[in-house]
Amino acid sequence: MELVVLRYNISSDSTNGMLLEKSWIGYDFLCYTLEDEERDVKVKGETMIPYGRYEIKLRKEGGFHNKYSKRFSDIHDGMLHITNVPNFEYILIHCGNTDEHTMGCLLVGDSQENNGLITGGFIGKSTQAYKRVYKRILEAINLGEQVFIEYKHTNDFFDK
Repeated sequence: MELVVLRYNISSDSTNGMLLEKSWIGYDFLCYTLEDEERDVKVKGETMIPYGRYEIKLRKEGGFHNKYSKRFSDIHDGMLHITNVPNFEYILIHCGNTDEHTMGCLLVGDSQENNGLITGGFIGKSTQAYKRVYKRILEAINLGEQVFIEYKHTNDFFDK
């Protein structure tokens, strides 16, 4: 499975994007995304994930895993862990609504407000999107597929 986070609005406080899945006809829209802002020097829990391609694996330990094991007991089998990100640890895909909830991770949602000059972005219906996306990625992992996620900006995406 090949996923793409297509970033299209980077502000001083947060980053709007879309999560897409590569298919035989192109790309399928899965949901909106929200991340922290871009920085030249990483600040723990306050910096967007670097551009690049990373593998997603299941993480079956830690606070989020314990919390989501209870919250999503009917579907949860480990956190969606974005691995081997340079200078980052424990990058997850999870629920949340603002850049204050990201902690350097990727938030997913079914609605989104654009970043403003004064306020950061907002993502809504996060639980709904998370459950749908989680099931899709978990199914691929359980079938033995490798799952990759690539972070791109619209400028790089449409130029190629």
